[in-house]
Parts: sequence; structure tokens; C-alpha cells
Amino acid sequence: MKRLIFDCDPGIDDALAIMLAASSPELRLEAITTVAGNVPVQRAAENALKILELLGVEDVPVAVGASKPLRRKLVTAEHFHGPDGLGGVSLPKPRLRPVETYAPDLIVESARRLSGELTIVATGPLTNVASALMREPELPKLVRELVIMGGAYSLTPYGYGNVTPVSEFNFYVDPDAARVVLEAGFRARAVGLDVTTDPRASVGPELHRKLKSMGKIGGVIHDMLRNPIRRFG
Repeated sequence: MKRLIFDCDPGIDDALAIMLAASSPELRLEAITTVAGNVPVQRAAENALKILELLGVEDVPVAVGASKPLRRKLVTAEHFHGPDGLGGVSLPKPRLRPVETYAPDLIVESARRLSGELTIVATGPLTNVASALMREPELPKLVRELVIMGGAYSLTPYGYGNVTPVSEFNFYVDPDAARVVLEAGFRARAVGLDVTTDPRASVGPELHRKLKSMGKIGGVIHDMLRNPIRRFG
């Protein structure tokens, strides 16, 4: 069983990823850390808590992280994810609260405690991971693996930018953090737009219609995906 920290900025896509990670028997979700990206960081934390409560998961700590990039002004994506970050889906305000520990500190503490066992999955800007590195330069040796959703590598017909012709959103929001992390020596895998925008990995209209009849969680997923499906098919 892989033990992981999920560093994210939910966002519709990361909300779905939380559902998968929290439900997988192959993973032990040690914590969720949030970063400013798709939405401001406090909204990201609230969304993570909403999804955990929807799933009935109350034992996964959520830590709030960086509210802005290392050196640049924050750019968000509420035009895509909606003002709430979840596509306008109606979920109650969470009862649970974030832990007091700052997300980069929690990453470092967890890496030290689980030396060699922790996987970090980062699906937002890499500000938290870069900040954790600044606190613990030996972080790459302490973690088992770093998995990044970021970049566009021109390896497939879909490997081009979604902000500029060459820039993927997460790296665009905090390129300074991306450089720090990519040069740090992690055992790392990067999953870029070459993979994440491949139509074979998408939810098409037929599956989207079926989701509505798949219980409460299926209905929530259906509602979150409504606008992206309308825009992109």
C-alpha cells in the first residue's frame, strides 16, 4: 500500500482525484495539502474538506499551504472551474476544519516520519513542494517518489500548452517553484498535458449522462462536470 500526501488546488479535476485516492484500497492517504492555483488556497482547502465529508472520510488531515507563488502574482482558473472551484455544485459548508500546521511543514514532517515510504502527488502549482524543499533540502532523499501533474512535453498530439502555446497551467502559475522542484533530484514522474488531455482519458457525454443515476456521489460528479462537458464535449 502506497502512503501518500496529495498536494492539490481543487478545482474540479483535483476533487475527482481526491475521490479516487480516498477510495482506493491501494493507497493510504496521509494528508491533503492545498495550494493556490485553480482557486485561492482557502477555497481549495474548503473544497477538499467538502469532498472528504461527501465521501464520509473524516480521518485525513487537510493543511492549508501557500497563498501565492514564490515570486509572482497569483493567476487562478475560476473561469473554468467556476467561482467555487467545483463547477457550481451544491455541497454544504464543511464541518471539518483544516489542521493548524502549514502545508510545507506537514510535508516535511511526514517525509521525516515515513522516511522512504512517502509518495507526494502534486497536481497543482509546485509552490508547497518548493517551500518544503527550502525547509528540508534532503527532502528528495526522504520521499519514495514525487508524481507531478504539470508541463506539456510535445510527446503526443495533445502535448501543447493550455495557457500559452507552450505553457501548462500549473507550471505557468509558479514557474520558479517548478524549476526548484525539477532540479532538486527527486525520484519523479511528470504527467503532462500529453496524457491528461488525451480524449481516451476523458469523460464523454455518454458516461456523463450515466453518472447522474449512480447515487449521490455520481450525481455530484455529474454536476461538477456539466460545464466542462458543454464546453469541450
